Amino acid sequence: MTHMERDLRLDNIGRRYGLRGPWVLRDVNLVIAPGTLTRIEGTNGTGKSTLLRLLAGIDAPTEGRITGRPHTAYVPERFPSALPFTPAGYLTHLGAVHGLSRTSAERAAGEWLDRFGAAAYADTPMAQLSKGSSQKVAVAQALLAEPELLVLDEAWTGLDTAARSELERAVAERTEAGAAVVFVDHDPSRLAGVPDATYTVHEGTLNRRTDKATSPSGPHVVVEVQGPPGGRLPELPLASVEEITPGTYRLTVPASHSDVLLRTLLTARPPWHVVSVTRADTPLDRSPDQEGQA
Repeated sequence: MTHMERDLRLDNIGRRYGLRGPWVLRDVNLVIAPGTLTRIEGTNGTGKSTLLRLLAGIDAPTEGRITGRPHTAYVPERFPSALPFTPAGYLTHLGAVHGLSRTSAERAAGEWLDRFGAAAYADTPMAQLSKGSSQKVAVAQALLAEPELLVLDEAWTGLDTAARSELERAVAERTEAGAAVVFVDHDPSRLAGVPDATYTVHEGTLNRRTDKATSPSGPHVVVEVQGPPGGRLPELPLASVEEITPGTYRLTVPASHSDVLLRTLLTARPPWHVVSVTRADTPLDRSPDQEGQA
């Protein structure tokens, strides 16, 4: 399951806890489209996590309607690490729950643990893992079954630098595959300039931001490519495309998505030739020949 087939819609959603408890969220309307990245902002206690739990299907709305719910995976702010499993055993079990054969589940578990730098403690009881190591397992379990909707609640917290970058790459892969990703993160520079939409939760209401903070910013990468004879440029939804000469293009993409863009070009059939890769302001320290072999 990779491609989200239709919009997820929240219509006039309200959520409160208890029959007479205060409303945490009220009159929330939101559409999450396939292949999009959505950021949710707001100060502590405003209802961000409640909104994400509604999107993930962990909580049900007190009022209103949610339609179009896809196959969803969720990374909570606090992952229950004291589970009677090892990371490898836990991910293999979840893979089987998602319909994978045991062999496929074991393979997927190993691949994701390796990607996040957790392979060394794949067989360590989860109760013995550090917060950062537990968080790597939490992220891996969400990505294991290639969800159509990925919901991340402070998922980068506790991860080391390499694992944070790997999660950004995984987010890019999910959206490139047609899935949707919704995330909350305390770092305002996280995926800066990449989200398709940013919403702010304030006093129980949800508002879309339209100020300059939502315009593309942050580091970008410029990729110059040449196509095979008669080749058509693959669909690259996050890239700005400029045709330099017939069959030669200059592509500008957020740096966090550059790996996905290069992989898409180099694995196309037939593949595209990558002439150069530069940062928007400074060339990368790689030769054009190296780029063509990346």
